[in-house]
Amino acid sequence: MRMESLCAAYVYRAWSFPQRQKRQYSHMNRSTFFEVKVLDAKTKQQLCFLEKVEPSSTVGNIKSLLHKSYPHWYPARQALKLHPKKKLLRDDEILKNLLVGTTVTIYFRDLGPQIGWTMVFFAECIGPLVSYLLFYFRVPFIYSDRYSSTVSPHHVVTLACACHTFHYVKRLMETIFVHRFTRGTMPLRSIVKNCAYYWGFSAWCAYCINHPLYTPPSYGELQVNCALVVFVLCELGNFSSHLTLSGLRGNGPRSQCFPVPSKNPFTWLFFLVSCPNYTYEAGAWVSFTIMTQCLPVAFYTLMAFIQMTIWAKGKHRAYSTEFKDYPSLRMAIIPLIL
Repeated sequence: MRMESLCAAYVYRAWSFPQRQKRQYSHMNRSTFFEVKVLDAKTKQQLCFLEKVEPSSTVGNIKSLLHKSYPHWYPARQALKLHPKKKLLRDDEILKNLLVGTTVTIYFRDLGPQIGWTMVFFAECIGPLVSYLLFYFRVPFIYSDRYSSTVSPHHVVTLACACHTFHYVKRLMETIFVHRFTRGTMPLRSIVKNCAYYWGFSAWCAYCINHPLYTPPSYGELQVNCALVVFVLCELGNFSSHLTLSGLRGNGPRSQCFPVPSKNPFTWLFFLVSCPNYTYEAGAWVSFTIMTQCLPVAFYTLMAFIQMTIWAKGKHRAYSTEFKDYPSLRMAIIPLIL
């Protein structure tokens, strides 16, 4: 009897252990599901309550689930935060890495209608490209009738048109073949402001450079040719920097490392600045200003440099925060200065 009891007990334990383990495993699976409450960031009203959200879900998955409840809020126009005053959550951030418990409150803000960045760049570049050519060929009703459909006799005017056209054609080609945008869209309302900025400045500069009363630079061909050389070098440097940055984003939505110089000499500026693409573009507009010796171009160059400095500083801070081994020698846009 004793032997039979021992055998029965062993069989019971052998049978019951997998069952208990299975029940415990199932209980653990149930307990690791997250509950997500989505509130309106302004009114604090609850928009939806998501149950049984997988811990491995991303912020992008949460946006897709919210989109099912509110079809007019497609993911691109959603901004989600852990607190109304904190920064926006990225789409690739994983839910379990953001939370302490299994219940979370996320705040939603509507970004409004969005437009893809490719279309943004096309709209910003095509306007200046076309408007400048209209002034260069002096279409009717721009200047006096006696100058309609004529071209300025000054060589620098033709050269400036070629440089301006090359710059924006290059930007269009980069938009198609080089750029890889980390953010997919831009608010539609911003495109009106951006186009007014680029189109307006381009028209103002073109009007003055192609005006019948325009006079060539003070130092003649020497000034024009030196500025042209610098312009071409800066455009090549800008293109090389964009190629380097594009390579970082080739394997995912975010770069996994910071940009470093390559064998291309134009990329060596990465040793000293975080955003040489802005440094080179600023240099191109400075050289264009010297080439044309035109006050509106100088004003546009100043405004563009201020804006690019803001962007460069933001990118520099992001690199320094994200990468602990980021080179301390680098500045944002001007080597050793800014």
